[in-house]
Amino acid sequence: MNQTRTFLMFALLAVAYFLFLAWEKDYAPPPPATVASASSAAIPAADGSVPSALPAAASTAVSTGTAAIAGDAGRAAQAPSQLITVDTDVLHLVIDTRGGSLVHADLLNYPQAPRTHKTPNPPPTVLLANDDAHYFVAQNGLVSSSDTAPQDQPNHLALFHSEQTAYTLADGQNELNVALTWQDAAGLKVTKTYSFKRNSYVIGLNQHIDNGTAQTWQGNAYRQLLRVEPPKPGSWLKNYTDPEARSFQGAGWYTGEKFEKLAFKNFTEKKDALDSQIKGGWAAMLRLYFFAAWIPPANQTDHYVTQTINPDSAHPRYLIRTVGPVLSVAPGQSIDSQARLYVGPNVQGTLDAIAPGLDLSIDYGMLKIIAVPMHAVLSFFHGIVKNWGLAIILLVLTIKGLTWKLTAVQYRSSAKMRKLAPRIQALKERYGDDKVKMQQATMELYKKEKVNPMGGCLPVLITMPVFYGLFYVLEYSLELRHAAFLWIPDLSAPDPFYILPIIYAIVMLGTQWLNPVAAGMDPTQAKMMKVMPLLFTVMFAFFPAGLCLYYAVNGIVGLGQQWWITHHVDREDVAKLKAA
Repeated sequence: MNQTRTFLMFALLAVAYFLFLAWEKDYAPPPPATVASASSAAIPAADGSVPSALPAAASTAVSTGTAAIAGDAGRAAQAPSQLITVDTDVLHLVIDTRGGSLVHADLLNYPQAPRTHKTPNPPPTVLLANDDAHYFVAQNGLVSSSDTAPQDQPNHLALFHSEQTAYTLADGQNELNVALTWQDAAGLKVTKTYSFKRNSYVIGLNQHIDNGTAQTWQGNAYRQLLRVEPPKPGSWLKNYTDPEARSFQGAGWYTGEKFEKLAFKNFTEKKDALDSQIKGGWAAMLRLYFFAAWIPPANQTDHYVTQTINPDSAHPRYLIRTVGPVLSVAPGQSIDSQARLYVGPNVQGTLDAIAPGLDLSIDYGMLKIIAVPMHAVLSFFHGIVKNWGLAIILLVLTIKGLTWKLTAVQYRSSAKMRKLAPRIQALKERYGDDKVKMQQATMELYKKEKVNPMGGCLPVLITMPVFYGLFYVLEYSLELRHAAFLWIPDLSAPDPFYILPIIYAIVMLGTQWLNPVAAGMDPTQAKMMKVMPLLFTVMFAFFPAGLCLYYAVNGIVGLGQQWWITHHVDREDVAKLKAA
């Protein structure tokens, strides 16, 4: 199999794939809108205790009695809330006393852009936000199974009280607690406490219920993430070149056994909606490099649902919620409901220590079996050289070393094919348009000269999945975000000066010179081969610089190996002639 022809096929497939993704985002028809109805949301679970779904639309009654979770629409008619700031060493957060919701989160160690001499202190990455265009909040609360009206329950629209308006994790302090309280006229009191630890993106949540009433209180604790779909790029080209636009956007959850996800465009499809009892899982909203996830206690079975809120609005909100088991508090007694919230970076190899399966939030799909070990090797090399660009180069050399003998077979076959090119051209001139005789004569020539035209197939079969696996590693690896190498400020973004794509184009020209691309080839195919370097230059110009670096170095090493083998084959033939 001709290496150059295979690269052309691979390039066309890759370009077609990303163009399709860009077209689908820009022009695909919107899914049909669906609105959760009160009747469908009010279906109780099998045991009659936990509701199958809790709607977020205003005034929708649900659950074991007439309990409800009011929606955001009821907010305007209620008393104004207060915003509380919380600062740790890694997070800047804003908590709204309306429900005690987390409505803003800055990741202080992850700037929005690379640090340069022009912008030495770029603003931090914003993960949670409360504006309509980028709405992404984490809410929680309690819903009662009594006849109490939604506005009189400690849900995510209840007005809580805080003793302070600002909290800071001081130097030398390892933990910070932020308490918010709510109490009704009958004597039911809820204290919601968020716990923050130094150098941690995990936020503890404890909802302490004190029942000072004369009646037993029963209800459920719930946690939910609401988010809008991020604004689309202004053009298909931006959609094609922006890694954020190419990456998955939507909800993800872990069932205790496997990871599943739901893209925003599929939220309104009933067949795709989440409605399950899950033990030992978590529920998340995912974006490139960062995510937020509610993590219930591992030994607790929660009810997980997804919904679309206000699907006909300009900014529909997508929800994933977990509802805990029934809580029962006798008069004069108290109980606690706990959970954790992760708001932070998607760092491979560190998240499973927080919760089982959390590493799966970095979804490599079918190529996980290749991508995960490759990421581990890349991280190992980085630990040695302390630079991601050098680590990529070492990864190239490692893979080339492991496949050296396989590629040697390919290059030796190409070298022999190159020497046969004049004879194949002569056969073509001899047989003209008689393709059957031409093919028979060509195969006889291959057999006589002991040349296997398929000798290069195995290395290509190995190279293609490695390419795609490495593509996702370099695309999704947070470590390469804003990682500099020589003139490149960010290995996860395209090369700003297009040096690496040009280098790879030169390597392609060298590969064409060493390969018998024209012998016996259709003139149209031959012309396409000549434009391949330009095609690859354009395609790689929009790829992450880390991927371009890998393939530029891989091409240089491969070209050197091919030249050496070709030269060695030529010397063998000269030696045979002298011996004869």
